[in-house]
Amino acid sequence: MNLVWKLLRHHISIAQTAGFFFANLLGMFIVLLGFQFYHDVLPCFTAEDSFMKSDYMVISRKIGASNVISGKTNTFSPADIADLGEQPFAKAIGAFVSNEYHVDASMGISGTNILNSEIFLESVPDSFVDVAATTWHYTPGDRVVPILLPRSYITMYNFGFAKTHSLPKISDGVVGMIDMTLFVQGNGRHEEFKGRVIGFSGKVTSVLVPESFMKWSNATFAPGKESDPSRLLLKVGNPADETIAKYMDAQGYEMDADKLNAEKTTYFLKLVIGLVVSVGVLISILSFYILMLSIYLLVQKNSDKLENLLLIGYSTKQVARPYQWLATGLNMGVLILAAVAVVLVRSYYMDILLSLYPTQADAGLLAMLVLGAILFALVTILNFSVVHHRIKCIWEQKRKNN
Repeated sequence: MNLVWKLLRHHISIAQTAGFFFANLLGMFIVLLGFQFYHDVLPCFTAEDSFMKSDYMVISRKIGASNVISGKTNTFSPADIADLGEQPFAKAIGAFVSNEYHVDASMGISGTNILNSEIFLESVPDSFVDVAATTWHYTPGDRVVPILLPRSYITMYNFGFAKTHSLPKISDGVVGMIDMTLFVQGNGRHEEFKGRVIGFSGKVTSVLVPESFMKWSNATFAPGKESDPSRLLLKVGNPADETIAKYMDAQGYEMDADKLNAEKTTYFLKLVIGLVVSVGVLISILSFYILMLSIYLLVQKNSDKLENLLLIGYSTKQVARPYQWLATGLNMGVLILAAVAVVLVRSYYMDILLSLYPTQADAGLLAMLVLGAILFALVTILNFSVVHHRIKCIWEQKRKNN
């Protein structure tokens, strides 16, 4: 093959080969990056809450201008709760119970104080929290209180405070780094508790404590005070049941829109990634056409040499092999450089992604590399087939002419 290559390489156009290489590199990069980005981002919108099951919905009353002007309450009365519980889609109902006393909190990370503020505590029935009973429990007299923080808290910390103060990022696996102290006062008493953060939840927007602690603390620091709940936690059999939305609209209730928003975001994510990948595929097809055109021109320029090689006994496969290996080498270079470029770009956006979603699992690069290998194999096989077919046509034409 070395002799054949020496005879045929003189008419290779560097400009045409470079044009194919960079065009194919751009197309391959767009396709692989779009595919990898989709796999990295999709779990952020489809992952379930670690402590609240997917069939639980947070229900609240709609607040409009008329409510503000009239001073109408946004709480749920016992009759409202009973009516909701009688609906066929309702499997279980739990009320959010809030603290009736004053609570200040101090929060720190690795010895650095990041929060000093009055906070709002809530509790729900323990059956609605997917945590072991031995972990999610409080006994009167204990100085340590289990706590679930809203995921928005940790997102703001990772994306803002940690980045500007060179502090470590927090995820579910290292919640022990959080130091939290609760300063409770009411009924003429002042007490201090240590908050033990056991995780984060995306379904709650307040600091969640065990039901046992809320009952004891309200009775101790605000005896006799009791308010109707402003939010309910509803367990349903089928979250997609249309009767749920109709009932909520009729009663003036609203549900948390996390799941609906996630579905919309996922749809638009698929749409955008599909358009981007389509552009990459189009560029790859055009680059393949450039390569085939270059090889066709190269074969045409070397047609006399090719005919002579075929006449002296070289097979069409042997004559086609230099062009096939040239295309294979270019395709391999494109795949390697495109994969490296994707890894570099991914290292940049993954830092941002993990700041926003610290518990997000790494999707890895295997799927992207497999896709790249499949595309490389398909394009290379097509290159082999087209080049061999062209050489064979030249040989058959020569035989007919003779």
